[in-house]
Amino acid sequence: MAESWSFLDTAECNFRPLVVIELAKGTKEETIAWFTKRIVDKKGDGGAQLLIKPLVTENGHENIYLVGASHLRLLLGAETVGLVKECNDNSMRTFTYSSRKTFKDFADDNHNFLTMAECQYIIKHELENLRAKNEKMIPGYPQAKLYPGKSIVRRLLTSGILIQIFPLHDREELKKLRHSWYGRVKIGYQPLDDIRCYFGETIALYFGFLEYFTFALIPMAVIGIPYYVFAWEDYDKYVMFATFNLLWSTVILEVWKRICAILTYRWGTLLMKRQFEEPRPGFHGVLGINPVTGREEPVYSSLKRQLRIYLVSLPFVCLCLYFSLYVMMIYFDLEQWALDYHKENESDFSSLMLYVPSIIYAVVIEVMNRIYRYAAEFLTSWENHRLESSYQNHLILKVLVFNFLNCFASLFYIAFVLFDMKLLRQSLATLLITSQILNQFAESLLPYWLQKRHNKRMKKRVCSQKTDADLSLVEQVNMEKEMGTYLDTFDDYLELFLQFGYVSLFSCVYPLAAVFAVLNNITEIYSDALKMCRVYKRPFAEPTANIGVWQLAFETMSVISVVTNCMLIGMSPQVDALFPDSKIDLVLTVALVEHLLLAVKFIMAFVIPDKPRDIQMKLAKLEFESLEALKQQQMTLAAESLEE
Repeated sequence: MAESWSFLDTAECNFRPLVVIELAKGTKEETIAWFTKRIVDKKGDGGAQLLIKPLVTENGHENIYLVGASHLRLLLGAETVGLVKECNDNSMRTFTYSSRKTFKDFADDNHNFLTMAECQYIIKHELENLRAKNEKMIPGYPQAKLYPGKSIVRRLLTSGILIQIFPLHDREELKKLRHSWYGRVKIGYQPLDDIRCYFGETIALYFGFLEYFTFALIPMAVIGIPYYVFAWEDYDKYVMFATFNLLWSTVILEVWKRICAILTYRWGTLLMKRQFEEPRPGFHGVLGINPVTGREEPVYSSLKRQLRIYLVSLPFVCLCLYFSLYVMMIYFDLEQWALDYHKENESDFSSLMLYVPSIIYAVVIEVMNRIYRYAAEFLTSWENHRLESSYQNHLILKVLVFNFLNCFASLFYIAFVLFDMKLLRQSLATLLITSQILNQFAESLLPYWLQKRHNKRMKKRVCSQKTDADLSLVEQVNMEKEMGTYLDTFDDYLELFLQFGYVSLFSCVYPLAAVFAVLNNITEIYSDALKMCRVYKRPFAEPTANIGVWQLAFETMSVISVVTNCMLIGMSPQVDALFPDSKIDLVLTVALVEHLLLAVKFIMAFVIPDKPRDIQMKLAKLEFESLEALKQQQMTLAAESLEE
């Protein structure tokens, strides 16, 4: 591997732009010259050994640069990042340049062996691993300090010199993907493999989960429709529906683990080794030595971080939760006012007014969720977490706790304090439908409309310029750099998590919840696809083997749903009639049933394997072969040492 870099030439006659780098206007020439030199320098000299050229327009290059790489450089980079590809014997193995001939569809002249998303991921990895050598500062910016081993790109970003780095769209491939994905209304599966090739595994896995969850909701919806038609006011019947709900919420999550393993094995990410995690860009502290790597990097006291979490963040979250409950009580005052108004007037208008408080409250919930999200991001960033994974875990915990209370507290209050099933049904329906409409508008329709207007203005401005450069490329880069940035799948999973809560916690009193969830998710697939292809910049591919902490979040929600549905069953007149003399016996019986169901749930989770048998065997075989290869290598080294 080390020898391969020496003969790698950075010159490439057919330059293919893959990634765009935008520097701030007015960036000093010495800074640009130093940064571009580090990008093209050989690996042995501490460079990235990539190709770079400015985007030339009528006004000059405007500090926008296009980055690419030679085919050989990308193949060596694929080995560096540990990409897993399919071999000729149909097994999945980590790609190595020395054994490249053993991989399916590989040929020296086949530049499509690596997908464009994989190429862009490799370039991103190489840019992020550009590290300072002996520089004490960024040339031209004495205040932007450097130290040996510091990521240059991260320092440029935090200093405001580097505006953004983003991968370019492939117009022809995107056009094909749009046509097969959402270009025509059809009943069928999404092209997940094509989505993965274009956007990477993280995005494809989200759409795979969205599709799976939509199909998993269909049995609940099918059962819910006749239940709604024939047993609308007969609350005794919801015992059967709640029982089915309990089994359903457990089985679908366990089956998803198996489907996820099948997908990620086929894509190669199930076998990828986790890379050593570098400090996140926003992390700061006193310069010290990392005891693991031995490199100089900022060090921050964990005690200070814990004090910030428990003395500032935790009280703030509790205050927000209290405010959410206060708003909830205002909502109940409005409900009482609407009910009194209806009793006095008994008109069609007064009947409609009964739904107004719930609609207003649903809008307020969405607004509060979004405002709190910004506050949670600021607080989590201020806590100064060293690793991105730690930052994400703390952010997700804050957001999930608030969103859960904000969205479901009123439903729990109505069900278990007011014991008003009619109001519970009305509130659940209104909250679910209103939140779905607002999310569709805010996340897809509004951004698409704004982006379409901006694209029209940009096309007029670009086409009016006369330039010798490729007009289509100039137009594409200028349009894409102004697009919004798709940060991650956080909000998309959060929306599904809350929807899962509405369906699993209380749907037995409103069986059409699953029906509306299915309808919403069908439109969500198309609107999210439109959003990814037309509204946002292309995100960098991120390999992943599962949906991460969201799997735990969904499983926690399913446990809560067991408790909730058992309590709803215990409150039903049918069960209550079995214990006419002693309510204590009723409570104890419900608690016993709840514990038994939880035991069944955990037994099912244990019995159903996370990975199918054939994948388990393939993974075991690869592990055995790796151990045998290691033994052989050790024996060879031992034999060589004896000969010496």
